[in-house]
Amino acid sequence: MQRSNKDIWVGLFVLIGAAALLFLALQSANLLSLNFQKTYTVSARFDNIGGLKPQTAVKSSGVVVGRVESIVFDDKRFQATVTLALQNRYSFPKDSSIKILTSGLLGEQYVGIEAGADEKNLVQGDVITATQSAVVLENLISQFLYSKAADGSNPSGSAQDNKK
Repeated sequence: MQRSNKDIWVGLFVLIGAAALLFLALQSANLLSLNFQKTYTVSARFDNIGGLKPQTAVKSSGVVVGRVESIVFDDKRFQATVTLALQNRYSFPKDSSIKILTSGLLGEQYVGIEAGADEKNLVQGDVITATQSAVVLENLISQFLYSKAADGSNPSGSAQDNKK
């Protein structure tokens, strides 16, 4: 059986297409990060990180300025320590604050950084102390239901007594 040039070209085209699909799948799942920018790492501690994952974007004013490098649990402080790899071309003041935000109502979480006003900038190994943990939707709903249940209970008597 003899192979023609068309068979080789079709096979090559299929192979390139499969590689492109694999690249897109890894890129959309944040499992592949092709970034050739030099970075510096800073860390922060959170009480609750929600569904934050490594390789999640770090954004400032909607612009991606870095990625989450690692997340570890500190069993002495009982907090999550998040290490961020920020690109060298972006410098932030030492008193900057970070919070875990959600894109949309039920979207993916990311880290947002707000610049402070200090004259000194963050450097390799700094710890950001001004943090705000993730807002967990289940906690908000349970707080709302608990407050409504507390409002609905009337310790002094019937509901008609309140209408007077």
